[in-house]
Amino acid sequence: MHDNKKLIILAQVFISGLMALLMSGIMSLFHRGFSAELLQIWSSTFIVAWPIAFVLSLVVGPVSFKLAALVLSRVTAS
Repeated sequence: MHDNKKLIILAQVFISGLMALLMSGIMSLFHRGFSAELLQIWSSTFIVAWPIAFVLSLVVGPVSFKLAALVLSRVTAS
């Protein structure tokens, strides 16, 4: 595996983890409000969300880069 490939995978681990942490926290807060059970709900939701987010990032990441390249190539061509 190339160093660049390792960097991309590691970045996806961090990005998916941070996004899962923030989104599960925001959604838990949105649905429950500030409460004593918020941290328990948030942590259990995060534990489920992170692996899902990571797997989805492996699919969505390359698709997003291709879409961005396509958009930029059309913008710069016009």
